[in-house]
Parts: sequence; C-alpha cells; structure tokens
Amino acid sequence: MYSYKERKKVVELYIQYGYRAAAVVRALGYPNRHTLKRWAQEFKTDKEFLRGLLHKNTSFQSSSFLLRFLTERMSFILFYTNFSGLSKTLDDFDFSFQPSIDKRQIDELATMRFLENGENVVFLGPPGVGKTHLASALGLVAAQHRFSTYYINCHQLIEQLKKAHFENRLPDKLKVLSKYRMLIIDEIGYLPMDIQGANLFFQLIARRYEKTSTVFTSNKTFSQWNEVFADVTIASAILDRVLHHCTVINIKGESYRLKERKEFMRQKQQIVNTLFLQGNN
Repeated sequence: MYSYKERKKVVELYIQYGYRAAAVVRALGYPNRHTLKRWAQEFKTDKEFLRGLLHKNTSFQSSSFLLRFLTERMSFILFYTNFSGLSKTLDDFDFSFQPSIDKRQIDELATMRFLENGENVVFLGPPGVGKTHLASALGLVAAQHRFSTYYINCHQLIEQLKKAHFENRLPDKLKVLSKYRMLIIDEIGYLPMDIQGANLFFQLIARRYEKTSTVFTSNKTFSQWNEVFADVTIASAILDRVLHHCTVINIKGESYRLKERKEFMRQKQQIVNTLFLQGNN
C-alpha cells in the first residue's frame, strides 16, 4: 500500500522531470502498470493525473520498486516524453547518402566521452540533411546511459526564456536548463531572434560553459550567426563559448526529404506508365 509520503515522492518526480502520464505508462515495465493506464484514462490533464496519483489509495507489490525504477530510468523517460522523434537512432541513419559525414566521428561521439568532458557538438548544414536525426540519436544514447537529456527547438527555448523573464523566474529557469548533462538545441537560425532573445540565449550558454554539453543544429554557417543573434558582440561571445571545446559536423549533401520526394514521384510515374500501357492493351 502506498503511503501518502511515498505517493507525494512519486508526484514530485513526475513534476520535476516533466513526465506525461501516457508516456510514462508506456515506459514503465512493472506488473502493475495497468493501474496507471486506468488513471491516465480517468484524468483529463497531467495536473489532474498527478492529483489522482497523490490522493488515491492504491496497492502495488512494491512501492519502493516503483520509486527506484523511476529514479533509474528518469533520464530515458524524460527524453522519451519530450521528443517525438525518439525512434531515430544512429543505426537508422543512411551514412552512404551523406558521404561528407565521417561515421567514425559519429561513433566516437556515441561513446559519450564528449559528455564526460563537458564538450559541445554542432551540426551544420542545409535543411533535410539529417542534423536533427543525428542530434536526437545522440540524445537517445545519452539517455540510455542515464545522462539527463533534454531536447528543445531554439524558437521554443527563446519563448520559454522570455516568459520566465517576464514572470521574474528567469534564474530558476536557467538553473534547470543548466543542469542537463546534454541539452539539444535544434534549428538555430530558422526563425529570427531579437536582441532580448539573444541576450537570454547567451546567459544560458554562459552558465553551461565548460560544465555540461550542448548539442546544436543550425542551417546557418558560423559567419552568419551575427545575423541570427541580431548583435555582433553577442554572437561573438556565444560562438567563443560554443566552439572552445567543440566538435563541428558540417554536412554537405542532398536533403533526405527531397530524396524521398523524388522517390515518391518516380514510383508514381511508374504506376501511371503501367496503367497507361495496360489501358492501351
């Protein structure tokens, strides 16, 4: 039987690591997961789910086992709940389609030594060449090794930082984002950033500098980051900290999405030609 103190501890874990109820249910692997499934269906929102988890009396074979399980698996579950592209692994990546990438370099990154050393990784290249795929795949490896890992789109990150600043809780937000052993910031440069956003971004990078690892993806070359961050001085300060201990992967190749589009159009044309020939016969 769960005590109130134990239920409260589970709720705190859920809240602290941003779990979504349904995702946690999928990730949990203990015999009584059906109880959580029933709760997830009963309650409409995460907050309601957490209230139910806290106040309902429920019997598990071992409440301490659940707490231990959450503690051991929270890095993986956090990444699982935060990034929908979890299924993208390094094994799924088609290195033959992107010969500009040195697979040995990616394999070295997958050892997580750069994470142990607090080094950064930057994936550069045009849209569709696999930057997000590789970044998220490294995030999955890190989470599987129980490193706290967080993925976020750059635009969403800036919006969250601005909101925290407006609500006078920026220090707390920066503190949380600074603790992740691997922070993946995706799509730098896809949307414009004002001077306030650039300043907030710099504060985050400065706090993580030489302490934790950040993985970046961008469609802009480093010489174009002055335009991205709206200020030459801020851009230079950011680049100085990002590149001091950093592996840069510059991908030069075709877009996977264009490749898939071309393949689709080719197959479509084959079907049309086949139907045309059958019609003439």
